[in-house]
Amino acid sequence: MSRETEKVGAVSPSRYGEIVAELRQVVEQQAQGQFTIGDRALEIEPIRLPDDLAALPGGGLFTVRQSLTRLAEDIGLRRSTVENARWTASRWPKEHRRAGVSFTVHRVLGSIPDEEERFAAIKTPPEGKSRWTIDDANRRVRRQEFTRDESVATTAVTGPLRRPDVAFKAMSDDTARFQVNHAQNERSRQARGHFDRTSPVAPTVRHIDRTVEFLDLVTACHSFVAAAGRATPRMRDRTLDEDQRTIVHENVARVRATLDWIETAVDTGKVDMNDELARLLKGE
Repeated sequence: MSRETEKVGAVSPSRYGEIVAELRQVVEQQAQGQFTIGDRALEIEPIRLPDDLAALPGGGLFTVRQSLTRLAEDIGLRRSTVENARWTASRWPKEHRRAGVSFTVHRVLGSIPDEEERFAAIKTPPEGKSRWTIDDANRRVRRQEFTRDESVATTAVTGPLRRPDVAFKAMSDDTARFQVNHAQNERSRQARGHFDRTSPVAPTVRHIDRTVEFLDLVTACHSFVAAAGRATPRMRDRTLDEDQRTIVHENVARVRATLDWIETAVDTGKVDMNDELARLLKGE
C-alpha cells in the first residue's frame, strides 16, 4: 500500500491533513483566548513585584489574589487558570507572541529568564522541526539536564517554579516539599544568627523565654489571623443564608471563648477550663 493510500486511523491522508489544518486554527484561537484572559488580568492587576512573585499563588500582594479570585469566579474559571494566563501574558508582550505556536508552548518557554533569549527561542524551532512541540519546549528550557550543575540548577528550578501550575505540582511531592521546608528553616536559622550578631536589640530578645509552648501558641494565633485575613474579604457582596450564618456565629463564639482562655492561661498560668467552655469548644 502506497503512502498516499495509507490511512491515519480511520481517515485518509487528505482528510487527516484537513483535520490538522482545522485544529491548528482551533489551537490558534485558544491561544488568543488565553492571552486575552492574561492581558485582561494584567490590566486589572499589573505585575508589581520583582521577578514576577506577584503572579504566584500566595506569593503576591493580598489584594492581587483577591482581585484574581473574583475575576476567576466571575468568568467561571479556576484562579490558577487566570494566574497562569496572567503570568504567561506578562512574559510575552504582544509583539513577541508567535502565531501558530500554542499557548502551552508560550507558557513553557516563558520560563527562560533572559528576555532576549526567550524571544529569540520561540522564533527558532529545534533543528529539523518546523513547529514547536511541548516536549521540545521542555527540552529547550532544559529542566532535567541543568540539574547536574548546582548554580545552573538553581536557575532551572526557580524559573519553572514561577509558574503556578508547576509550583503546585512540585509542592504535592513529599520529597520536594520536605526540601523546601528544610531550606526555609535553614534560611530562618541563618537570618536569626545574623540578627543575634548584628542587632542592638538582640540581647533583650534573648532574654525572652521562647519555649516550644510559647512558639506554638504564637504560631497558632498567627495562623488564625492569616487564615481569617484571607477568607473574610472573599465575603464581599455575598449574603449567607440563615443556616450558614448560624454556623459561622457558633464558630466565632468558640473562637472568642478560646481567646479568653488563652489570655487567662498567659496571665495566670492556669489552663483549666470549666465545663461550659469545654462543651463549647467541643461544639456541643
